[in-house]
Amino acid sequence: MALLTIFFCIVLLVLLVSWAKLNPFIAFLIVSITAGLLLGIPVTKITASVQKGIGDILGQLVIIIVLGAMLGKLVAVSGAAQKIAEVLVNVFGEKYIQWALVAAGFIIGIPLFYGIGFVLMVPLIFSVVYKYKLPAVYIGLPMLASLSVTHGFLPPHPSPTALVAMFHASMPTTFIYGFIIAVPAIIIAGPVFASFLKKIPSEPLETFRAKDMPEDKLPGGFNAFFTALLPVMLLMITAAFPYLHITNPSALKLAGFIGDPSIVMLIALLIGTYTLGIKQGNTLGKLADTYGDAIKDIALILLIIGGSGAFKEVLTVSGVSGQIAGQLQHSLNLQPLILGWLIAAIIRVSLGSATVAGLTAAGIVAPLVLAGHVNPNLMVLSIGAGSLAFSHVNDSGFWLFKEYFNLSIKDTFKSWSAMESIVSLIGLVGVLVLNQFVQR
Repeated sequence: MALLTIFFCIVLLVLLVSWAKLNPFIAFLIVSITAGLLLGIPVTKITASVQKGIGDILGQLVIIIVLGAMLGKLVAVSGAAQKIAEVLVNVFGEKYIQWALVAAGFIIGIPLFYGIGFVLMVPLIFSVVYKYKLPAVYIGLPMLASLSVTHGFLPPHPSPTALVAMFHASMPTTFIYGFIIAVPAIIIAGPVFASFLKKIPSEPLETFRAKDMPEDKLPGGFNAFFTALLPVMLLMITAAFPYLHITNPSALKLAGFIGDPSIVMLIALLIGTYTLGIKQGNTLGKLADTYGDAIKDIALILLIIGGSGAFKEVLTVSGVSGQIAGQLQHSLNLQPLILGWLIAAIIRVSLGSATVAGLTAAGIVAPLVLAGHVNPNLMVLSIGAGSLAFSHVNDSGFWLFKEYFNLSIKDTFKSWSAMESIVSLIGLVGVLVLNQFVQR
């Protein structure tokens, strides 16, 4: 019944948004309340669960997304995006620009959380798309595949890092195995798969679209790259800080504070305000208008993400993820790596959150791993791959991609959801192949 209820709610959500043309945020509220009633959550707790879900996900993302949108708008209107696009194409050539973005996405995705990387890299993707009249999904999806793979497979991202600790695995070994699997997963789900998506119509979010500026009005190449990638550089520096063997408590606290993604974005925006704003002859009043426009453009995206958090919280509070995982564990006699992947995949499809899917699945299969029945490093990767399976309408990443690229739900399924599923399947295959060559 739990699976049927979830299936009904997902179908209802799709119909409300695509057929009834209802605002996605309202649709999420209706579906979340319906799910709570059908899954037996006390009526007095449903509203609280909805509010908590919205608050939890927006509490994590709202500062990052808003500041990222402001920085992205600044990069666009200042001409920095145009300059970056010109430099990339001059270095790699228009023929290989997609591969350049894939490599950049992978490098950037290692230290960055997915949502942060998405917000930071979208302006770069769109600058290339607009400047050279290239298909947005074809150019953008491979870079986002890189970000997604690093999010699911590689420490120091939350789910893989937590799983390494739970399974007593080795962080460096897991990273090496994850890297081996990540490369083919990115290539197949990125450039290869995207080559079939050139005809998907997409008019990306207007906030990152700026008119071409004359060459003498553009910022310098160093200034453009430095400002656009400053958040990435700050996060990479702070991520490396623990490995410098610094023991001073004050220095560690300062590094932790500066390394917080929200603080990083604020620092980057303030510096960008000078380097791409005031230094280029703009007044603070004009820049304030630019930032205000950026907030207006992403307001609906924030609400939609909040709605997806409400739906996820209702399903979590109902205990349905534990029911599904327990039923699978007792009814299926599968190889442990496949079982871990399957449990994570089903919870991911049901709840939408890759992190929740990974951690829930880990709790179920942990006894198998700790008993020595499977290589713990490979189990981290198997569950990580499963947690990326078939992102759809209950996942905030689905809506980020849909709204930023301005796609229909159908085309988002054909591109984003299919890409995530390919990554997940390639990940499982890679884990099973590696399992033939490594010791437990």
